[in-house]
Amino acid sequence: MAENYTDPSGNTEAFRAFVDTEAAPAEAASRTGLIIGAAVVAAVLLALATWLAFG
Repeated sequence: MAENYTDPSGNTEAFRAFVDTEAAPAEAASRTGLIIGAAVVAAVLLALATWLAFG
């Protein structure tokens, strides 16, 4: 560990500052890629089924 590391539980003020820090909220992942991927897979499966049925 670094020598200048201060344990936040070492004193009350540092611990309160450590606890009160808010973490940035995680951004929701965009589902656009998932939707496009599912549509491509569905189109490929439909084309394969059509080719097998009429080919």
